[in-house]
Amino acid sequence: MTPAAPMAPTQWSRIQSTAFDRAAAASTVVILPIGSTEQHGPHLPVEVDSLLVGEVARRCATLTALRTPVLVLPTLWVSLAEHHMADAGSLTLDFETLLGFTRCIVRSLQRQGYRRILLLNGHGGNMAALTLIVDILTVELDVPVATATYWMVAAPAFAEILEGQPNLLHACEAETSMVMYLRPELVDAEAARTVSAPASGFLLAGGVHRWRPIAHWSCSGVVGSPRLASPDKGERLLRAAATALADRIVQGGIWGDEGANAA
Repeated sequence: MTPAAPMAPTQWSRIQSTAFDRAAAASTVVILPIGSTEQHGPHLPVEVDSLLVGEVARRCATLTALRTPVLVLPTLWVSLAEHHMADAGSLTLDFETLLGFTRCIVRSLQRQGYRRILLLNGHGGNMAALTLIVDILTVELDVPVATATYWMVAAPAFAEILEGQPNLLHACEAETSMVMYLRPELVDAEAARTVSAPASGFLLAGGVHRWRPIAHWSCSGVVGSPRLASPDKGERLLRAAATALADRIVQGGIWGDEGANAA
């Protein structure tokens, strides 16, 4: 039996400069995972968003390898977390810095021939900003940049897995489960079981927006049901997120080429 060909590397930072396939750049998807460094209650570390979005991106790249090449950039570990800054350990950028950073990355990729660039979001506080950044950079650089928030792409699957909440919230059943699966030593299981947190209400404002700190919703910094978390749910959630994102990438519609990769 002929051995299977080795899978091409997907992590940008681990590839030698001479090994990048410049001829395939235009058809290669490049993912920039964008996380955050912020409080996640008494039971999770401040790296949660960065840890999870990077994992989803890497799993997605593995799933698409035989159909659409995907390269995953190193995770941006700090973004817009002003609403958590009253809590120790939280760090934040301002909008101009986040825009400037992503502009430089997208321009660098454009200069090397890449045309399919996805800003993969892992932090709820970035959603509005990344939508605006994509609009600005697409016009400014003439590159079809896209953004996606992984739990929104996988919303139907997440709803079937979670028991106490409809989708990912904050330091919740979903995030706690995924960290339990990936890095159980980082989870204070007793604190997760006993922390006081509202199970819903986060960002539900009836179509009206006004900036508020996380304390407006939760005195513990937690929104959701971490007491219901389990490693099994975490594995299923990560698999669902990576699969949903991979399906969207392979379909090609993100970049206006629906059906280009259909079997």
